[in-house]
Amino acid sequence: MKSDPIYVTKPHLPPLKEFIPYLEQIWESGVLTNNGRFHQQLEQALCDYLGVSHISLFSNGTIALVTALKALRIRGEVITTPFSFVATAHALRWNNITPVFVDIDPETMNLDPAKIESAITPETTAILPVHCYGNPCDVDAIDQIAVNYNLRVIYDAAHAFGVNCHCGSVLNHGDLSVLSFHATKVFNTFEGGAIVCGNKETKDTIDRLKNFGFIDEITVSATGINGKMSEIQAAMGLLQLKTIDEVIDKRADIAKRYRSELDRIPGITCGLETQHSRVNNAYFPILVGPAYPLSRDELYAQMKSQEIYARRYFYPLISSFSMYRGSKGTFVNELKEANRIAAQVICLPIYPELKEESQGKIVRLIKKASRLG
Repeated sequence: MKSDPIYVTKPHLPPLKEFIPYLEQIWESGVLTNNGRFHQQLEQALCDYLGVSHISLFSNGTIALVTALKALRIRGEVITTPFSFVATAHALRWNNITPVFVDIDPETMNLDPAKIESAITPETTAILPVHCYGNPCDVDAIDQIAVNYNLRVIYDAAHAFGVNCHCGSVLNHGDLSVLSFHATKVFNTFEGGAIVCGNKETKDTIDRLKNFGFIDEITVSATGINGKMSEIQAAMGLLQLKTIDEVIDKRADIAKRYRSELDRIPGITCGLETQHSRVNNAYFPILVGPAYPLSRDELYAQMKSQEIYARRYFYPLISSFSMYRGSKGTFVNELKEANRIAAQVICLPIYPELKEESQGKIVRLIKKASRLG
Protein backbone atom coordinates (compact mmCIF):
# COMPACT_ATOMS: atom_id res chain seq x y z
CA MET A 1 0.00 0.00 0.00
CA LYS A 2 1.45 3.32 -1.06
CA SER A 3 2.05 5.81 1.76
CA ASP A 4 0.94 9.43 1.63
CA PRO A 5 3.40 12.13 0.55
CA ILE A 6 5.31 13.79 3.40
CA TYR A 7 5.74 17.55 3.13
CA VAL A 8 8.16 19.85 4.95
CA THR A 9 5.21 21.29 6.83
CA LYS A 10 1.43 21.18 6.87
CA PRO A 11 -1.00 23.72 8.27
CA HIS A 12 -2.33 22.90 11.71
CA LEU A 13 -6.11 23.02 11.36
CA PRO A 14 -8.64 22.90 14.20
CA PRO A 15 -11.73 20.70 13.78
CA LEU A 16 -14.13 22.27 11.28
CA LYS A 17 -17.01 21.99 13.75
CA GLU A 18 -15.16 24.40 16.06
CA PHE A 19 -14.70 26.95 13.28
CA ILE A 20 -18.33 27.02 12.10
CA PRO A 21 -19.68 28.97 15.13
CA TYR A 22 -17.18 31.75 14.40
CA LEU A 23 -18.29 31.87 10.77
CA GLU A 24 -21.93 32.05 11.83
CA GLN A 25 -21.19 35.02 14.09
CA ILE A 26 -19.30 36.79 11.30
CA TRP A 27 -22.18 36.23 8.87
CA GLU A 28 -24.76 37.43 11.41
CA SER A 29 -22.79 40.57 12.26
CA GLY A 30 -22.07 41.46 8.64
CA VAL A 31 -18.62 42.71 9.76
CA LEU A 32 -16.07 40.90 7.61
CA THR A 33 -13.03 43.15 8.14
CA ASN A 34 -12.02 46.68 9.27
CA ASN A 35 -11.11 46.03 12.91
CA GLY A 36 -14.05 43.83 13.77
CA ARG A 37 -14.82 42.01 17.00
CA PHE A 38 -12.58 38.99 16.43
CA HIS A 39 -9.76 41.20 15.17
CA GLN A 40 -9.82 43.14 18.44
CA GLN A 41 -10.05 39.95 20.51
CA LEU A 42 -7.09 38.39 18.73
CA GLU A 43 -4.87 41.45 19.18
CA GLN A 44 -5.48 41.39 22.93
CA ALA A 45 -5.12 37.61 23.20
CA LEU A 46 -1.80 37.70 21.35
CA CYS A 47 -0.46 40.49 23.54
CA ASP A 48 -1.31 38.39 26.59
CA TYR A 49 0.10 35.15 25.19
CA LEU A 50 3.29 36.59 23.69
CA GLY A 51 4.07 38.94 26.56
CA VAL A 52 4.17 42.09 24.42
CA SER A 53 2.67 45.55 24.92
CA HIS A 54 1.13 46.30 21.53
CA ILE A 55 0.45 44.33 18.38
CA SER A 56 -1.10 45.29 15.04
CA LEU A 57 -2.55 42.52 12.88
CA PHE A 58 -1.99 42.35 9.12
CA SER A 59 -3.29 40.44 6.13
CA ASN A 60 0.15 38.85 5.68
CA GLY A 61 3.68 39.08 7.01
CA THR A 62 5.22 40.69 3.93
CA ILE A 63 2.82 43.64 3.99
CA ALA A 64 3.55 43.91 7.71
CA LEU A 65 7.29 44.14 7.01
CA VAL A 66 6.80 46.71 4.25
CA THR A 67 4.67 48.78 6.61
CA ALA A 68 7.11 48.47 9.52
CA LEU A 69 9.86 50.02 7.39
CA LYS A 70 7.47 52.76 6.30
CA ALA A 71 6.33 53.46 9.87
CA LEU A 72 9.91 54.14 11.02
CA ARG A 73 10.67 56.14 7.84
CA ILE A 74 13.65 53.96 7.03
CA ARG A 75 15.72 55.15 4.05
CA GLY A 76 19.16 54.67 2.50
CA GLU A 77 20.90 51.39 3.34
CA VAL A 78 19.77 48.62 5.68
CA ILE A 79 22.04 45.80 6.84
CA THR A 80 20.39 42.40 6.59
CA THR A 81 21.04 38.69 6.04
CA PRO A 82 21.21 36.90 2.67
CA PHE A 83 20.07 33.68 4.38
CA SER A 84 16.31 34.16 4.58
CA PHE A 85 13.15 33.97 2.54
CA VAL A 86 13.26 36.51 -0.28
CA ALA A 87 10.44 38.61 1.25
CA THR A 88 12.95 40.01 3.76
CA ALA A 89 14.89 41.84 1.06
CA HIS A 90 11.87 42.46 -1.17
CA ALA A 91 10.30 44.53 1.62
CA LEU A 92 13.36 46.78 1.54
CA ARG A 93 13.25 47.21 -2.21
CA TRP A 94 9.53 48.01 -2.13
CA ASN A 95 10.48 50.94 0.12
CA ASN A 96 13.34 52.00 -2.22
CA ILE A 97 15.87 50.93 0.42
CA THR A 98 19.21 49.37 -0.50
CA PRO A 99 19.87 46.02 1.20
CA VAL A 100 23.43 45.45 2.39
CA PHE A 101 24.06 41.75 2.91
CA VAL A 102 26.28 40.61 5.79
CA ASP A 103 27.45 37.06 6.50
CA ILE A 104 25.84 34.76 9.05
CA ASP A 105 27.10 33.01 12.16
CA PRO A 106 27.82 29.35 11.23
CA GLU A 107 26.27 28.04 14.45
CA THR A 108 23.06 30.06 14.72
CA MET A 109 22.68 30.78 10.98
CA ASN A 110 21.58 34.27 12.02
CA LEU A 111 23.15 37.60 11.07
CA ASP A 112 26.67 37.69 12.58
CA PRO A 113 27.00 40.75 14.86
CA ALA A 114 30.79 40.65 14.44
CA LYS A 115 30.35 41.43 10.73
CA ILE A 116 27.84 44.26 11.07
CA GLU A 117 30.03 47.21 12.06
CA SER A 118 32.33 46.94 9.04
CA ALA A 119 29.25 47.22 6.78
CA ILE A 120 27.97 50.45 8.34
CA THR A 121 28.30 53.57 6.16
CA PRO A 122 26.95 57.13 6.42
CA GLU A 123 23.93 55.85 4.42
CA THR A 124 23.06 53.11 6.91
CA THR A 125 19.83 53.78 8.79
CA ALA A 126 18.78 50.39 10.18
CA ILE A 127 19.51 46.70 10.75
CA LEU A 128 17.03 44.02 9.66
CA PRO A 129 18.03 40.70 11.28
CA VAL A 130 16.03 37.48 10.98
CA HIS A 131 15.41 35.00 13.81
CA CYS A 132 16.20 32.17 11.41
CA TYR A 133 14.22 28.96 12.00
CA GLY A 134 12.86 30.60 15.16
CA ASN A 135 16.27 30.67 16.88
CA PRO A 136 16.86 34.06 18.52
CA CYS A 137 19.52 36.37 17.11
CA ASP A 138 22.22 37.73 19.40
CA VAL A 139 19.81 40.50 20.33
CA ASP A 140 22.02 42.12 22.96
CA ALA A 141 24.93 42.56 20.56
CA ILE A 142 22.73 43.80 17.71
CA ASP A 143 20.78 46.20 19.91
CA GLN A 144 24.04 47.60 21.31
CA ILE A 145 25.45 48.21 17.83
CA ALA A 146 22.24 50.04 16.98
CA VAL A 147 22.61 52.27 20.03
CA ASN A 148 26.26 52.98 19.27
CA TYR A 149 25.53 54.03 15.68
CA ASN A 150 22.07 55.51 16.18
CA LEU A 151 20.40 52.90 13.97
CA ARG A 152 16.91 51.46 14.02
CA VAL A 153 16.37 47.69 14.39
CA ILE A 154 13.44 45.83 12.88
CA TYR A 155 13.49 42.10 13.57
CA ASP A 156 12.04 39.80 10.93
CA ALA A 157 10.45 37.40 13.41
CA ALA A 158 8.44 35.45 10.83
CA HIS A 159 9.58 32.17 12.40
CA ALA A 160 9.69 33.29 16.04
CA PHE A 161 6.12 32.98 17.32
CA GLY A 162 6.16 32.27 21.06
CA VAL A 163 9.98 32.22 21.28
CA ASN A 164 11.74 33.49 24.40
CA CYS A 165 15.34 34.56 24.77
CA HIS A 166 17.26 35.13 28.02
CA CYS A 167 15.00 37.99 29.13
CA GLY A 168 11.52 36.96 28.04
CA SER A 169 9.83 37.29 24.67
CA VAL A 170 12.34 37.82 21.87
CA LEU A 171 9.69 40.01 20.21
CA ASN A 172 10.35 42.81 22.68
CA HIS A 173 13.81 43.54 21.23
CA GLY A 174 14.51 46.20 18.64
CA ASP A 175 12.18 49.00 17.59
CA LEU A 176 9.72 46.60 15.94
CA SER A 177 9.30 42.86 15.39
CA VAL A 178 7.36 41.45 12.46
CA LEU A 179 5.57 38.08 12.58
CA SER A 180 4.14 35.88 9.85
CA PHE A 181 0.96 33.85 10.34
CA HIS A 182 1.16 32.10 6.97
CA ALA A 183 -0.39 28.64 6.75
CA THR A 184 3.04 26.99 7.01
CA LYS A 185 3.96 28.72 10.27
CA VAL A 186 3.74 27.39 13.83
CA PHE A 187 0.75 29.69 14.43
CA ASN A 188 -1.38 30.49 11.41
CA THR A 189 -4.41 32.52 10.39
CA PHE A 190 -4.45 30.99 6.85
CA GLU A 191 -2.54 34.08 5.68
CA GLY A 192 -1.62 36.80 8.14
CA GLY A 193 1.02 38.66 10.05
CA ALA A 194 1.61 41.26 12.74
CA ILE A 195 3.89 44.04 13.93
CA VAL A 196 4.91 44.12 17.59
CA CYS A 197 5.80 47.52 19.03
CA GLY A 198 6.48 49.01 22.44
CA ASN A 199 4.12 51.99 22.65
CA LYS A 200 0.64 53.05 21.62
CA GLU A 201 1.80 56.02 19.57
CA THR A 202 3.73 53.73 17.24
CA LYS A 203 0.82 51.28 17.07
CA ASP A 204 -1.53 54.12 16.11
CA THR A 205 0.85 55.11 13.29
CA ILE A 206 1.04 51.50 12.07
CA ASP A 207 -2.75 51.08 12.27
CA ARG A 208 -3.26 54.18 10.13
CA LEU A 209 -0.71 53.04 7.55
CA LYS A 210 -2.34 49.63 7.13
CA ASN A 211 -5.69 51.35 6.49
CA PHE A 212 -4.64 53.62 3.58
CA GLY A 213 -3.45 56.34 5.99
CA PHE A 214 -6.95 57.28 7.20
CA ILE A 215 -7.24 59.19 10.49
CA ASP A 216 -11.02 59.55 10.22
CA GLU A 217 -13.69 59.27 7.55
CA ILE A 218 -12.42 62.26 5.53
CA THR A 219 -8.79 62.70 6.61
CA VAL A 220 -5.81 60.87 5.12
CA SER A 221 -2.49 61.62 6.83
CA ALA A 222 -0.03 59.35 5.01
CA THR A 223 0.50 57.21 1.92
CA GLY A 224 -0.86 54.04 3.46
CA ILE A 225 -1.66 50.59 2.16
CA ASN A 226 -4.43 48.02 2.62
CA GLY A 227 -2.95 45.53 5.08
CA LYS A 228 -5.93 44.78 7.31
CA MET A 229 -6.62 41.30 8.63
CA SER A 230 -10.11 39.94 7.95
CA GLU A 231 -12.49 38.61 10.60
CA ILE A 232 -12.22 35.09 9.18
CA GLN A 233 -8.44 35.17 9.59
CA ALA A 234 -8.77 36.53 13.12
CA ALA A 235 -11.27 33.81 14.03
CA MET A 236 -8.79 31.19 12.82
CA GLY A 237 -6.14 32.78 15.03
CA LEU A 238 -8.36 32.66 18.12
CA LEU A 239 -8.96 28.95 17.50
CA GLN A 240 -5.24 28.31 16.95
CA LEU A 241 -4.36 29.94 20.26
CA LYS A 242 -6.46 27.41 22.16
CA THR A 243 -4.07 24.57 21.28
CA ILE A 244 -0.81 26.40 20.50
CA ASP A 245 1.06 25.05 23.54
CA GLU A 246 0.17 21.49 22.55
CA VAL A 247 1.30 22.23 18.98
CA ILE A 248 4.68 23.55 20.15
CA ASP A 249 5.14 20.56 22.49
CA LYS A 250 4.49 18.10 19.64
CA ARG A 251 7.03 19.89 17.45
CA ALA A 252 9.56 19.61 20.28
CA ASP A 253 9.00 15.83 20.49
CA ILE A 254 9.54 15.45 16.73
CA ALA A 255 12.73 17.53 16.87
CA LYS A 256 14.00 15.44 19.79
CA ARG A 257 13.46 12.20 17.84
CA TYR A 258 15.29 13.60 14.82
CA ARG A 259 18.28 14.56 16.95
CA SER A 260 18.48 11.21 18.70
CA GLU A 261 18.47 9.37 15.34
CA LEU A 262 20.62 11.66 13.19
CA ASP A 263 23.19 13.24 15.49
CA ARG A 264 25.79 10.47 15.04
CA ILE A 265 25.59 10.03 11.28
CA PRO A 266 28.92 11.14 9.75
CA GLY A 267 28.48 14.22 7.60
CA ILE A 268 25.02 15.08 8.97
CA THR A 269 24.81 18.05 11.33
CA CYS A 270 21.55 18.93 12.99
CA GLY A 271 20.76 22.62 13.36
CA LEU A 272 21.69 24.40 16.57
CA GLU A 273 19.83 23.18 19.66
CA THR A 274 19.34 26.45 21.53
CA GLN A 275 19.29 26.60 25.31
CA HIS A 276 16.76 29.41 25.55
CA SER A 277 13.80 29.02 27.88
CA ARG A 278 11.39 28.50 24.99
CA VAL A 279 11.82 27.68 21.30
CA ASN A 280 9.14 26.64 18.81
CA ASN A 281 10.99 24.29 16.42
CA ALA A 282 9.53 26.15 13.47
CA TYR A 283 11.88 24.20 11.19
CA PHE A 284 14.33 21.32 11.54
CA PRO A 285 17.41 22.03 9.40
CA ILE A 286 20.23 19.57 8.81
CA LEU A 287 23.50 20.24 7.03
CA VAL A 288 24.81 17.64 4.58
CA GLY A 289 28.58 17.96 4.80
CA PRO A 290 31.51 16.50 2.82
CA ALA A 291 31.74 13.41 5.07
CA TYR A 292 28.30 12.22 3.94
CA PRO A 293 28.39 9.93 0.86
CA LEU A 294 25.81 11.99 -1.04
CA SER A 295 25.71 15.69 -1.79
CA ARG A 296 22.87 17.74 -0.39
CA ASP A 297 21.14 17.81 -3.76
CA GLU A 298 21.54 14.04 -4.23
CA LEU A 299 19.98 13.38 -0.83
CA TYR A 300 17.23 15.89 -1.61
CA ALA A 301 16.51 14.08 -4.89
CA GLN A 302 16.35 10.69 -3.14
CA MET A 303 13.86 12.08 -0.66
CA LYS A 304 11.75 13.54 -3.44
CA SER A 305 11.74 10.20 -5.26
CA GLN A 306 10.19 8.69 -2.13
CA GLU A 307 7.60 11.49 -1.92
CA ILE A 308 9.35 13.14 1.00
CA TYR A 309 9.15 16.79 0.08
CA ALA A 310 11.82 18.44 2.22
CA ARG A 311 12.97 21.99 1.37
CA ARG A 312 16.36 23.54 0.79
CA TYR A 313 15.67 26.52 3.03
CA PHE A 314 17.39 28.86 2.24
CA TYR A 315 18.76 28.14 -1.19
CA PRO A 316 19.61 30.01 -3.29
CA LEU A 317 20.75 32.92 -1.15
CA ILE A 318 18.75 36.12 -1.62
CA SER A 319 21.94 37.81 -2.77
CA SER A 320 22.19 35.44 -5.74
CA PHE A 321 18.88 36.48 -7.31
CA SER A 322 19.18 38.73 -10.34
CA MET A 323 17.66 41.81 -8.72
CA TYR A 324 20.23 41.69 -5.89
CA ARG A 325 23.41 40.72 -7.72
CA GLY A 326 25.90 43.53 -7.41
CA SER A 327 24.43 44.76 -4.13
CA LYS A 328 26.88 45.42 -1.32
CA GLY A 329 28.07 42.29 0.41
CA THR A 330 27.07 39.88 -2.36
CA PHE A 331 30.53 38.59 -3.25
CA VAL A 332 31.17 34.95 -2.31
CA ASN A 333 34.20 35.72 -0.16
CA GLU A 334 32.12 38.24 1.82
CA LEU A 335 29.33 35.70 2.43
CA LYS A 336 31.47 32.63 3.02
CA GLU A 337 29.36 30.97 5.71
CA ALA A 338 26.03 31.85 4.11
CA ASN A 339 27.13 30.31 0.81
CA ARG A 340 28.46 27.16 2.51
CA ILE A 341 25.31 26.60 4.55
CA ALA A 342 22.99 27.38 1.64
CA ALA A 343 24.76 24.61 -0.32
CA GLN A 344 24.35 22.07 2.50
CA VAL A 345 21.01 22.76 4.19
CA ILE A 346 17.84 20.68 4.04
CA CYS A 347 14.84 21.37 6.28
CA LEU A 348 13.18 18.09 7.19
CA PRO A 349 9.41 17.70 7.58
CA ILE A 350 8.15 18.86 10.97
CA TYR A 351 4.54 19.53 11.92
CA PRO A 352 2.27 18.35 14.78
CA GLU A 353 0.48 15.69 12.72
CA LEU A 354 3.70 14.07 11.43
CA LYS A 355 3.39 10.42 12.40
CA GLU A 356 6.27 8.50 13.95
CA GLU A 357 6.00 6.04 11.07
CA SER A 358 6.50 8.83 8.55
CA GLN A 359 9.36 10.32 10.53
CA GLY A 360 10.92 6.87 10.71
CA LYS A 361 10.77 6.61 6.91
CA ILE A 362 12.74 9.87 6.62
CA VAL A 363 15.36 8.76 9.14
CA ARG A 364 15.77 5.35 7.51
CA LEU A 365 16.36 6.92 4.11
CA ILE A 366 19.09 9.20 5.50
CA LYS A 367 20.74 6.29 7.34
CA LYS A 368 20.54 3.97 4.35
CA ALA A 369 22.16 6.53 2.07
CA SER A 370 24.86 6.97 4.71
CA ARG A 371 25.67 3.24 4.62
CA LEU A 372 25.37 2.64 0.88
CA GLY A 373 26.77 5.88 -0.49
